Amino acid sequence: MTTTDVRAELTGTGEQQPEWFDPQRPVPDVRTALPGPAAQEVLSADGAVTSPSLPRAYPLAPRRGWRSTLEDVDGNLFLDFNAGIAVNSTGHAHPTVVRAVQEQAADLLHYSASDFFLPIYSQMCQALADVAPMSDPVRVFLTNSGAEAVEGALKLSRYATGRPYVISFNGAFHGRTYGALSLTASKAKYHKGFGPLLPGVHHVPFADPRIAAEGGRDTGTIDYLENTLFRYDVDPSEVAAIFVEPIQGEGGYIVPADGWMADLRELCDRYGILLVADEVQSGAGRTGKMWAIEHTGVEPDILLSAKGLASGLPLGAFIARASIMESWGVGAHGSTYGGSPVPCAAGLATLQVIREEGLLENATEQGNALLEGLRALQAQHPDTLVDVRGVGLMIGIEFPSGEIAEAVQMAAFERGLLVLEAGENVVRMAPPLVIDRSEVETGLRILAEAVVEVVAR
Repeated sequence: MTTTDVRAELTGTGEQQPEWFDPQRPVPDVRTALPGPAAQEVLSADGAVTSPSLPRAYPLAPRRGWRSTLEDVDGNLFLDFNAGIAVNSTGHAHPTVVRAVQEQAADLLHYSASDFFLPIYSQMCQALADVAPMSDPVRVFLTNSGAEAVEGALKLSRYATGRPYVISFNGAFHGRTYGALSLTASKAKYHKGFGPLLPGVHHVPFADPRIAAEGGRDTGTIDYLENTLFRYDVDPSEVAAIFVEPIQGEGGYIVPADGWMADLRELCDRYGILLVADEVQSGAGRTGKMWAIEHTGVEPDILLSAKGLASGLPLGAFIARASIMESWGVGAHGSTYGGSPVPCAAGLATLQVIREEGLLENATEQGNALLEGLRALQAQHPDTLVDVRGVGLMIGIEFPSGEIAEAVQMAAFERGLLVLEAGENVVRMAPPLVIDRSEVETGLRILAEAVVEVVAR
């Protein structure tokens, strides 16, 4: 069965697909130079008025999308293995999500849940409580973004414990607001010019991907905490929380070795430190489970979510054990827009689609196929593909240098495959959870072509 046959079958009679979408047209289908003439106009207008701080990866000017297909302003079609940086979890314009947004927008666009009682706010909180990876009762606070979820959890952990210090990891990315930026340590340029940052934040080594690849036991982080940080810098009785990405995202899609997270949990329990799992990028089904930490058998004290939670609308959350969240009272934290009705409607619809369409299972199945294909490519080019790692549809491909990773990213873009760098020398694949096997095979073929081109230079 060809790519177009599969896509035609998936869209059925075409009643739900948008009018512009032609299931018989191959994807990708790039018909202009990149950027095309219309995209060049967008880039020109953008360059005249927007902040130069925006870190654009390549000259893509999207117009609209459907499932895993993205069309730019020139009519070129791309196979989207970015999903808006792991945001469009149910694909582009999923009809269930679109319908929920339209219906809610027609009833009530906004009223602040921080000051009044929105029914849909507590419904969204309950939906998250139902899938929280904690055995104890939980409470939920809704935000607009992942960075806001980090900020809220940072405040809560200090408030609940009465302790001043927090720990994060080298390579971590938690956001760009001041508290979140203070926890972030994936690139020095994110800190440059913004000091002094939030005091009381310590960074320690993250898991070693080489040990994970070899199947060994990784004790480096715990050894550093016990023998260096807690010995020379801060007493563990003064540490409020450890913020950790169960799979490190911006730092290079690093998957810790088996047992690493359990060791971290044991250390937190021993010293009364809260374990905060930042699942902004790894959650909402991306790894084949609702939360990446579920692969480890470890329960966090606080969990953070955003990105894929509402299929593209601004919605985040921090979920905490009820005993922790109940430590603060009225007015300790709030948000004018957090948990606004339309994003909540999208969030409820997203969780519904993930459940009803078996997207967790699909993420596992298609992710395994991607990993298998990428490892076969690695066997052909062992000097170019240093490592292939990931879980579900959160996959990283490590190259010898950042220059090679960027070149592969651009060569893929020119062929109509959207991937994105992560860390210093990694290309990430984080496609929508609705991706099918034919699209996986197409993506693998194009990436292989991009690698061959870069190797030949």
